[in-house]
Amino acid sequence: MSQLLDLNAYRNKLLEDRAFGPWRKRFGESYGAETRLADLSDKTIYFLARPGEETAFAFYEFIMSVVGLGKAAKFYYLESKDQLMVIDIHFFLADQVRFELMRRLGWVTSLPREKYTILQMVHAYETTKAETRKNPVMLSKSHQEYNIYRKLTSEDKQVFIRRKLVKALEVFRARLAT
Repeated sequence: MSQLLDLNAYRNKLLEDRAFGPWRKRFGESYGAETRLADLSDKTIYFLARPGEETAFAFYEFIMSVVGLGKAAKFYYLESKDQLMVIDIHFFLADQVRFELMRRLGWVTSLPREKYTILQMVHAYETTKAETRKNPVMLSKSHQEYNIYRKLTSEDKQVFIRRKLVKALEVFRARLAT
């Protein structure tokens, strides 16, 4: 029985190293199997929250390692169904990172996916995505535009929050500079 536990621990350690290895090099920080978005540094959250190819590549290197599709450089050689899966997970994780950035600014509340590690969000992508739809993030009552937000439909509320990303990135960048 202990050999089984050792084998599982060994497999988990390999997955952790494979998944987080590129991020450790890229960001110069330490991550592990229990790392959650809330554990990432402000610098890393800011980098991952920005749109663009460099950020997409960072997500691809993590996602593809977790699901066993190889290195991110092989993304364009994957079968279409695998590319779509990686892109879907990337968009989901990018949203969660952006919401985490807004949470750190005090702009949003209600992040039920906080209980998941980043690895779990990839492994249990369908589950965490479904939970996200059932329990969407909400604008904080202290946000200056809360009175506008509270009058919107639930779908419009999510669009309203997403439209705050550009401003959130700007405010967060200024906060990092100080």
